[in-house]
Amino acid sequence: MRWQGERQSENVEDQRGLSKGVMVGGGIGTLIIILLAAFLGFDPRPLLQVMQGPPGGPGAPQQQQQKADLTPEQIEQGNFVKATLAMTEDVWNEQFAKLGRRYEEPKLVLFSDQVNTGGCGFTSAAVGPFYCPGDQKVYIDLTFYDELKRKFKAPGEFAQAYVIAHEVGHHVQNLLGISDKITNLQRQASQSDANKLSVMLELQADFFAGVWAHHIEKQRHVLETGDIESGLRAATAIGDDALQKQAQGYVVPDSFTHGSSAQRVKWFSKGLQTGDVNQGDTFNDPELLGSR
Repeated sequence: MRWQGERQSENVEDQRGLSKGVMVGGGIGTLIIILLAAFLGFDPRPLLQVMQGPPGGPGAPQQQQQKADLTPEQIEQGNFVKATLAMTEDVWNEQFAKLGRRYEEPKLVLFSDQVNTGGCGFTSAAVGPFYCPGDQKVYIDLTFYDELKRKFKAPGEFAQAYVIAHEVGHHVQNLLGISDKITNLQRQASQSDANKLSVMLELQADFFAGVWAHHIEKQRHVLETGDIESGLRAATAIGDDALQKQAQGYVVPDSFTHGSSAQRVKWFSKGLQTGDVNQGDTFNDPELLGSR
């Protein structure tokens, strides 16, 4: 994938290697909270802020942040993410303009191990890349890319770009009001039907990732030989059936939340081939409706 020399997004927050410490200045009560937090495993900062009053007020604790130096490889990975996110911005700004709407660019947060989101609470890297609609940010621990390469046998930069484009696809759904509509339907549905609605939502995000790939290639010819195959391998590797077979040796379709490998490949490919946002209505697809 040709990304070197491309514009880099300014919407990336790099928190990798960032450690935060609190310098206590609030007496024995503050010390007790710190010790309880260490014992019970919660973040004491919100409670300390309530106790100490407004930032900078009398007795407010001082925070110091230390960030470990990134390796040249980590810096290169960060630059790749920034360039890829910029490409999604260029495509979706154009597509939203065609719809007569304004695209609100999401932030993307790079983190290590765990992260405190603004709208989805504390989250571990174990959940993989995700989009938080509460703060309109995409979160990625880049060690997931190592897992994608080694565990799921889906190497390549375009496979990594597909992951980012999929999460940005969820942001597109959020801006278009699709996410809220599906969440409301899920609240009224059985667990099985709620899972199927989740599958439809995820497959549409795959479709939007394909739409992005279609238009960025048309605009800038960034794809190289093997890139499409790399993206399709990634879509195949993280299908619910493939993951369940790998984890437990058998498949339970009613528990699918992201779609089978074949479904993910189908919808990503459809977006890639058509580039037409209007053809991504997974919620009225006869095949998917028939499975409900």
